[in-house]
Amino acid sequence: MDHFLYRDGALYAEDVPVAEIAAAVGTPFYVYSSATLLRHFRLFDEALDGMEHLVCFAMKSNSNQAVLKLLGDAGAGMDVVSGGEYLRAKAAGVSGDKIVFSGVGKTADEMRLALTGGVRQFNVESEPEMRRLSEVATSLGMVAPITVRVNPDVDAKTHEKISTGKKGDKFGIPIDRASEVYALAASLPGLKVVGIDVHIGSQLTQLEPFELAYEKVKDLTIQLRAEGHEIIRLDLGGGLGIPYERSNEAPPLPTDYGAMVKRVLGDLDVEIEIEPGRLISGNAGIMVSKVIYLKEGDDRQFLIIDGAMNDLVRPAMYGAYHDIIPVNERPAGAQSATYDIVGPICESGDTFAKGRSMAAVAPDELIAFRSAGAYGAVMSSEYNSRPLIPEVLVQGDQFAVIRQRPTFDEMINRDTIPEWL
Repeated sequence: MDHFLYRDGALYAEDVPVAEIAAAVGTPFYVYSSATLLRHFRLFDEALDGMEHLVCFAMKSNSNQAVLKLLGDAGAGMDVVSGGEYLRAKAAGVSGDKIVFSGVGKTADEMRLALTGGVRQFNVESEPEMRRLSEVATSLGMVAPITVRVNPDVDAKTHEKISTGKKGDKFGIPIDRASEVYALAASLPGLKVVGIDVHIGSQLTQLEPFELAYEKVKDLTIQLRAEGHEIIRLDLGGGLGIPYERSNEAPPLPTDYGAMVKRVLGDLDVEIEIEPGRLISGNAGIMVSKVIYLKEGDDRQFLIIDGAMNDLVRPAMYGAYHDIIPVNERPAGAQSATYDIVGPICESGDTFAKGRSMAAVAPDELIAFRSAGAYGAVMSSEYNSRPLIPEVLVQGDQFAVIRQRPTFDEMINRDTIPEWL
C-alpha cells in the first residue's frame, strides 16, 4: 500500500496534489510520502514482536537526511555501507549504537570514523578486513563488536546483479569456512564476536530462499556456540521485494516474513537484526516527469519526457519495470496508446519502457513513475550535465523540498580549472 492515489481526477501525494508540487519545484522531481515510509517500517517492527530485535533501514536505498530522521525518530536503526552513509545517519540524529556498518571494502579511515563516533557492530566480510579492523581498534585502544558475514550458497532467485548469497558472489565468507574464520576472530586483539551476518540478495519475491539461508545460520549458531563463541545477535540482512508491476503476484508481506523468522530462529535466544530498504522506501516514492514531445517512428511512437536515465537508472541498468501513470486520471474506457518511453540523453539506453500500453498523453502533461522511492535518487548522476533533480517530502497536506535542484552555475562551478590552462 502507498499514499499516492487519485482524488477527484488528480493524483495526490497524501493530501497534496502532485501537480501543485510540480508547479512549485519544476520537473522532473522525486516525492516521498511520510505516511508510507512510517507504515512500512512499523509493519516490519510489529512483525518481529515477541523477539528482541532492531529494524535497521538499509539507507543505500534512500539516504536523504529527512527520510533518515523520519525513520530514526520512529525507532529505526541504520545499515550503512560507507563512511559517507555513516556521517549522514549521524547527521540525521541516529545514535552510533543503532548503526550497523556493512560492506566488503571498508577502509581503515572508515573503521576509525565509526569506532570513534560509535557503532553497533561491523559486519566483517573477509579475513583481511578482520585483521585490518583489529589493527585499527587496537591502535585506538578500543574493541570493535563484529559479526562475520557468511555466504550460505543459496540462490535468491532474483536479478543476477543484486544476488549476493551464492558461490562466486563477492560477499562474505563461505559458510563451510566459518569455524576457522571465527577462530581467527577470537584470536585477534581489539575484536569482540557478537553474532553472525547473512544477506542473500535484493528484491526477493519468495520466502523459501530466506528460510534455506536461515536454517543454515541456525545450524551455524549452534555449532559456533559449541566451539565457545558468544553468538547473541543474528543479522539477517534485508531483500524482501516489492510489486513493481501491479499485475504480478505480490511478494510476501513483512508479517509472513516475521512469522517465518520466529518459526526458524525463535528458539535460539538471540537478538534479531533485519535491514530492509526497498520495502520501506520503494513504494513510498514516485518520480514525476513532463512529456516534451510525441515522436512518430517507422513502427512505433516515442514518448519523450524530461526525466532521463541519469535521474532514474534502474530501467537502463537492470531492465527494471516501473508503472507509469498520468497525473491527471483518465475515465474508464479512455483512449490508450503504446509508446516507447524515452528521455533526452544521447544514448539508446535512455529508455524507460518499450511497447508500453498506457493512457494516451499529450505534450506538457505530467506522468508519474511509481515505486521510485528506492534506488532512484541515490543512484542518480549529472550525466550530460543534467542537474540532480529535487526530492520532496510530504506529510499530510504539507510538503517541503528536502534536496534542492542545483543551478547550472552551482553544478559547473564545482570544477576547478588549473592556473596553467
